[in-house]
Amino acid sequence: MTRYTDAFIRDIPKTDLHVHLDGSLRLSSLIDMAKRGKVDLPSYTESGMRELVYKDSYADLLEYLKGFQYTCAVMRDLENLERVSYELAQDNIAEGVFYIEPRFAPQLLMDNRDLTMEKILEAVDKGLRRAKTEFNASPAVREGRMPPFDYGIIACAMRMFAGGYSPYYRDFCTIHNYSDQIEVFKLGAIEVARGVVGIRDRMGIPIVGFDIAGQEAGYPAGDFREAFDFVHKNFMHKTVHAGEAYGAESIFQAITDLHADRLGHGYFLFDVDKVTDPGIKDKDAYIERLASFIADQRVTIEVCLTSNLQTNPALTDIRKHSLGKMLERRLSTTLCTDNRLVSNNSVSKEIRLAVDNFDIGPKLLKNIIVYGFKRSFYPGPYSEKRNYVRQLITYYEDVARKHGIDETGV
Repeated sequence: MTRYTDAFIRDIPKTDLHVHLDGSLRLSSLIDMAKRGKVDLPSYTESGMRELVYKDSYADLLEYLKGFQYTCAVMRDLENLERVSYELAQDNIAEGVFYIEPRFAPQLLMDNRDLTMEKILEAVDKGLRRAKTEFNASPAVREGRMPPFDYGIIACAMRMFAGGYSPYYRDFCTIHNYSDQIEVFKLGAIEVARGVVGIRDRMGIPIVGFDIAGQEAGYPAGDFREAFDFVHKNFMHKTVHAGEAYGAESIFQAITDLHADRLGHGYFLFDVDKVTDPGIKDKDAYIERLASFIADQRVTIEVCLTSNLQTNPALTDIRKHSLGKMLERRLSTTLCTDNRLVSNNSVSKEIRLAVDNFDIGPKLLKNIIVYGFKRSFYPGPYSEKRNYVRQLITYYEDVARKHGIDETGV
């Protein structure tokens, strides 16, 4: 197993294609914004919040999600939203991440008054764009010694929600009080889809992708076909949380019903026990055919090792993570943080966890890193994206030579 230095991992160009904005605040900023906005926290010290909320390990997904109530509370403020977005871009740039696609559900922050979807997305874009402009004006970028930084925004619909999720959802649930619950969830996703496509087209905000997040079991991807058909017909990329808490069937639906270009997590892809359709007689064959289909179609899986370890109590050894089987079958994978704050994570940490526990030689590592750029939902035209990717590949090769890594080696 090849040993990579921390300096090499820091220096190589990286991406983060699966990072939740509301799970990736700086803890110091969260505390500062809570104090100024009179938001109640369990503690107002970083050590206290690490002990009580944002831990290194969690009992289950429910405990993991607890911290989002505090981040969303401080993010219901346009100035704070711009700050959070700016700092996220800064933190990524500082560790050599040159392209990110922050995702979040604007409807969790909306109040149907001052905090409209337009204003929320505009504030996020403003913060990200400010960090991009500052960095790309630096001598290192202007002189061609470093690649430029860029980003795209991914909007999330929710598989399920309740009135307590946000003021927007409170009103939404009240208005649709006489409809079947699943119909309300479907309509909620359609509303988000229509909103973000219209905002992209009217305001020029780089909303590059659409996602569906939230509780996967019991809310199959196929129920949200209409929302994804809409964004698909309007040339917006699709990524779907699938296989995070459910199995191969959910992943198949994401690809076939929702036109998924990428899959969020895909952790349970190879779990035979998660295949529940009685019509599937040979579950092993079904999984192998699906994996082959994913590989052949180059549907990229956004792998989040740390958060999977934290939210799946049964996963006690990271070496048993399905990433190993994904790599054996040559699936297109990219390593992502999921939530920088909630998972106490960074892209460099995620890469370190992967290379220390899986057989990832120099050639394979380069492919994983390059997939992040190639399979990104880059906001510019395809010709521009090709030039950008080529620039990043060249930069990676230069870094590898500098560190004495033969990036063509197995």
